[in-house]
Amino acid sequence: MTRTRVTVAAVVAAVLLGSVIAFAVSRASHPGPTAQGSSSSAGSTSRGGDGSASSPSEGGASSSPSSSTSSSPKASPRAGQPTTSSSSGGHPTSAGIPTAAPTPHPISTSSSLPLPIRAAFYYPWFPQTWGSPPNNAYTHYHPTLGYYSSADQATVQKHVAAMQYGHLQAGIASWWGQGSDTDANIPLLLSVARGAGFKWALYYEAEGNQVPGVAGSPNPTVPQITSDLSYIKTRYAGDPGYLHVNGKPVVFVYGDPSDSCATADRWKQANTLGFYVQLKVFSGYQGCASQPDGWHQYGPDSASDSQSGYSFTISPGFWKAGEQTPRLARDPATFSRNAQTMVASGAPWQLVTTFNEWGEGTAVESASEWASASGYGTYLDTLHNY
Repeated sequence: MTRTRVTVAAVVAAVLLGSVIAFAVSRASHPGPTAQGSSSSAGSTSRGGDGSASSPSEGGASSSPSSSTSSSPKASPRAGQPTTSSSSGGHPTSAGIPTAAPTPHPISTSSSLPLPIRAAFYYPWFPQTWGSPPNNAYTHYHPTLGYYSSADQATVQKHVAAMQYGHLQAGIASWWGQGSDTDANIPLLLSVARGAGFKWALYYEAEGNQVPGVAGSPNPTVPQITSDLSYIKTRYAGDPGYLHVNGKPVVFVYGDPSDSCATADRWKQANTLGFYVQLKVFSGYQGCASQPDGWHQYGPDSASDSQSGYSFTISPGFWKAGEQTPRLARDPATFSRNAQTMVASGAPWQLVTTFNEWGEGTAVESASEWASASGYGTYLDTLHNY
């Protein structure tokens, strides 16, 4: 009898202890806004090129004050530039990034989101692209979280919380190919998303950018694209945190001014794995025989852009590091009007350029220059309200 009482007491104690631990873990996985951020040592690097619109708006008028129709391509953070990566494959593995392939997850349509979807372009390439902060940081602004590392779990958790505050359902993570620094950070993004109800897609940057080791880039070959899609599907697309639409894993694709219907042809031929492909627009894209699942514009020097029936994109501003004046001056009132127009458009994809492209000065992430009482900053407050 005495032994029975002792056993029951032990069980009850164990259950109570488990409940306390579970509660603590739950609280830690959903951090609130904070003006404190993780600071990291940053190497000397710079990001060349720009994200200007490479073609005029198609299928809808742009409300941008800028009429830029051409641009140089975005430059890879690993293309001939010094970085702070470790010598082991060029990845910042010392910050907790797994070096082995993540455990595959079976693809399930339950991870699909219905359209319309609100998403922001996201850059997991820090500290490699901070330059030499604080005195020579490669940005005109001062992020509220400091000069953080994309390999820091607490930072990613705060980023996901901030995007969800702005009613962003997904992030479109810049991806520079197999084995790149950005590739090394994708497992962490997915891990954080799993427990938060958030989703990630990848932004395929080797289309439109010269990327070492990527055959044919800036116009990757069909075998190269197929290889990359196979890699993404095997390593990432089955994860519950990866974005799907109609059961298909989503990949966004960058581009350059030389794009044509031949670009769409290459992607149609290469996509043998059932991806939901979102190509960047070019002049005449609507008349191409090969049509992807969707089209978008990446041109944050325009305040807004509408691709009727496909996407609506808004930008808070564009002031590239090293340039004396903004290409698109920040105006919270204009951003607010454009956010309302974006929602009213009912566009299948409602996009924000960008969450944290600090080098081009297009971020909606909080900075001291537009800090707010919420802790999330003026631009995310606007997205929260609309």
